Formats: sequence, structure tokens, C-alpha cells
Amino acid sequence: MNTRITIRPCPFRQSEMLRQGGIHPVLARIYAARGLVDPRELSCELTALVPPSGLKHIDAAAVFLADAIAANKKMTIVADYDCDGATACATALRGLRAMGARVDYIVPDRVVHGYGLTPEIVELTANEKSPDIIVTVDNGIASVDGVLAANRRGIDVVVTDHHLPGDHLPPARVIVNPNQPECGFPSKNLAGVGVVFYVLLALRAELRRRGVFDAQTQPKLDNLLDLVALGTVADVVKLDANNRILVAQGIKRMRAGRMHAGVAALFRVAGREARCASPFDLGFAVGPRLNAAGRLQDMALGIECLTTDDEGRAWAIAQQLNEINLKRREIEAEMQDTALLHLDSFEPADASTIAVFDESWHQGVIGIVASRLKEKFFRPTITFAPGGPGLIKGSGRSIPGFHMRDALDLVSKRVPGLIDKFGGHAMAAGLTIKTESFDAFQQAFEAVGRAWLTQAQLERVVETDGPLEDEFYCTSFIELMDGQVWGQGFAPPVFCDEFRVLSQRILKEKHLKLLLERNGRRYDAIWFGRTDGLGDRARVAFRLDANEYNGVTKVQLLVEHAEPA
Repeated sequence: MNTRITIRPCPFRQSEMLRQGGIHPVLARIYAARGLVDPRELSCELTALVPPSGLKHIDAAAVFLADAIAANKKMTIVADYDCDGATACATALRGLRAMGARVDYIVPDRVVHGYGLTPEIVELTANEKSPDIIVTVDNGIASVDGVLAANRRGIDVVVTDHHLPGDHLPPARVIVNPNQPECGFPSKNLAGVGVVFYVLLALRAELRRRGVFDAQTQPKLDNLLDLVALGTVADVVKLDANNRILVAQGIKRMRAGRMHAGVAALFRVAGREARCASPFDLGFAVGPRLNAAGRLQDMALGIECLTTDDEGRAWAIAQQLNEINLKRREIEAEMQDTALLHLDSFEPADASTIAVFDESWHQGVIGIVASRLKEKFFRPTITFAPGGPGLIKGSGRSIPGFHMRDALDLVSKRVPGLIDKFGGHAMAAGLTIKTESFDAFQQAFEAVGRAWLTQAQLERVVETDGPLEDEFYCTSFIELMDGQVWGQGFAPPVFCDEFRVLSQRILKEKHLKLLLERNGRRYDAIWFGRTDGLGDRARVAFRLDANEYNGVTKVQLLVEHAEPA
């Protein structure tokens, strides 16, 4: 795997303007390199959110839902089974109930029903819940057949989603999705939970107009922001200015201890401190435990965790979710070993993509395995598992510059009938094909990869913010960085510089512990998951970390990559 360290270009004028706007000089440089031009884009106040009116059809959705509440109609939320879907479902359920709606939910089983509002889910919903209205969250934009099935039964459908639409939109009563054609909403990056939160804001405004509430008596929607932040980070959508506000506000509530019982319980079971909550905790500790339910069992458990106000019940469910997550890790480790056997003779130099299938795999975990393989080989990767009689289901993860959903679209147009169904976005997508079509698919997918990807795009690049001045290797600067929201599309700061390697040893057989020196100053450093040693001078890409040990906090460098200097 070729890996290069690069330095992000930083427009000097922008960074100067940010610095003159009162921003710390290093942060000014970091922000400018990420395309920020105006200090106002850093505002994390709710008042800085883009107003809901910019979302196409949101007013129609608000009027329709307000009428439905007034007529006491029965609503059922049809959720997706991942973390975004679960938080979106809990947000919709809590928000709609606070506004007087009669509402419950149903969540598809990944293995039995597959993804989205399928005709099968409509039938199940009609039989079990007999609703007047179905509201989809984090799915539905591609569910043409499902919406038709609901319409035939006299059920109105409100679609709230953020995925990319196909060639035809479903004939729903209302569709709210920043990615639908002609929607002028400036942030196309809202997660499913963000779209639902916006719908609730618009509905509340409509109910105020009707005199149902006034500013004093209206339900407080900001108490849903811990759920919005969790779903937004866990779904790995781009943290643009608008999403950063939603995440920052949610994290602020978590740090102040004002979060839902289930979120608090998930922090506790993950061994993380909510009072120092970070996007990293949401993405790598809280999110995966919630996701595990939808992967291996039934996401209803995860949704109950987020909708109960009973702390004892929340803690009991969080422990169950933790157990399921441990099981998920075991299954994943086995699957990964199998995948590497399949790829034993795989030569990254000869291929632009990876597609692997194994009879024994679990379709709830293939997405994570695809992620891991993509990380290892830095190739767009799709892993397949059995998915019903004669079918296999694939889950794909991509690299920058290769739009996964568009690639599947191209394969399906080049080889009609090869793909049964597919959907997703640039970095992740899912599909179903016939078992015997696997080889043909592998070839067609590789052909798209060859056409679209250059050799340079297939090299892993560690983007850095260049050298850091000596005086900022300190805990106060780390605290300043920790106060910002970093994540997908707004990468956390990584610095790079040349160091002398004074000593190195292997820790717990899998990590490289280093003592580095620069300008006469010494720094502890650790490179996780690396056992090969370094030469005596190295160019190191690193993040700063405040490491507390025996009550003393010291700065240590977390090595992202290093090359001989």
C-alpha cells in the first residue's frame, strides 16, 4: 500500500482574515485550509442554523402533519435499521408525540425485509398498526413500489430521507429530502435525523401559526439535539457549517449532563465520560453499540433505548446492546480473516476495486468488513453475503473520487438485469444480485474502477496541516482544539514535521512506542497497530493528545503515518 504525507494548501489571505477576526493563529490556518472564509461559519449557536423554509416541500409537510394531528389520525414511522435511522425514529417519535400526534413505529429486519419502505413492510405495517399515515425516516426516496402499495391501501406516505433519488420519485403525499431535484437547501449533507429535526421545526411553527402553542407553551425541540448529533456523526455525513451546529449543540448538552437516558447509558456502558463527549465518542463508542442491534438482531431494541425515559430500563438495554456488539466484533474478526484468505493472491497494483463473497458471511456485518478492507487496500470495496434464495447482498464502501452509487448505476446500465436493486450515496451503497452473477458483477465493477480511477487516486494520502510551532505542543492548545467539532469533511488537525527517533519499542506486541526529538525538545509518541520500526530520522504525521497518567497530563503524539526523512 503506497502512502504519502502531504500538506494541505492554505490560502494565506483567508487565514489572515480569520486571524484578524480574533481566531487563534494555528486554528485560523487550519480552518482556511478546510475552505472556511468567514468567522461566522464557526458559529455554533442554533440561531445560525439555515432556516427550514429552504427545504423543498417542508411547509407542505408541516401543514399535512398539522392537519393529521388535528384530525387525530394514526401515524406509523417506518425507520431504517442503522444508527441514523434509529436516532431519526426516536427524534420523530418524541417530537411528534410532544406535539400531540398519535404515533408509533416499526423497523424492518435487515435480513427478512431488506432496506426501505418495501411492499412487504407496508403490508406488515398495515396489518400490525393499521395507520392512516406512514412517515419514513432515513429511507423512502427510492421506495416507488412501497409507496404505491401504501397508496393502494389508502395510506398516505410522508417521505423524509437524505439518500440520493433514483430516476423516478415515489408518488408520496410529501417528500422532504435536501437531495431531491430542485431542492435549493444549501446543505445537502443533512443526515436522516437532521431532516426529521427540520420537519419538526417546521411543524411546530405551523402549530404556532394555528394558535395551538405560543412561544411559552410550545414543546422544546432543542432537547432532541443529543439524538440529532449522535445520528449525524454516526452516519458519517459531511460536517458542513450547518451539521457542525447540530453536532456542537448536541455535544454541549451531553457535556452538561442534559441528555436522554439511553444516550447516557450508552456512554456509561462504553466506558466513556459524557462530560467530555466528542464526535469521536459518538462515532466509535456510542454509535457502534446502537448499530449492533440492527446488524445482528432487531433495531427495535436500539430505538427503545433512545425512547425510554426510565433510567433502569435504558441501562438494561445498553448492557444488552453492549453484549450484541461484542458478538458483532467476534463475527467481524472471523469474517475479516476469511476475507483476507479470499484476497490472499490479491495484488492491489493489478486491481482498482475489490468484490468478495463468502457463503458463511452475515449480511449485517458485511458493511464493516468492507470498511476494513477498504482501509487496508485503499480500493472501493464491496463485500457480499447470502441474501435469500438464489440472491446475495452486497455492501460497498468507497474512497475519495469514486462515487459508489453512481458506479453501481453505471454497472446496471451497462449490463441490464445484472443488479436486482441498489441504492446509497458517494461513500457507501448497498445492492442485491443473483448468486450466479457474482463473477460478472466483479468484472463490470472493476471495469468502472479502471475507467474512473487514476493511479494517484489509489494511493493513500495522509493530509496534514504542516509543522506546528514549538509553543503549541501544550495541553492548553489541545483543549482549544477539543472545543471544536471535527469529523467527516472537516478533518481533525494533523501536523507533520521531521524528528529524530531517540528510542522505539513494541508495546503489547502490536503498537510502536517512540521517543522523538525536535529542536532539543522530546516527545512521547505512539503509532497504534504498527510493529515495524523506524530509522533514526523520520517525517511524522501526527495528532496531539493529552495523555493522563498517574494524575499527570503530558502531551503525546499519536502517529498517523511516518516515512524516512
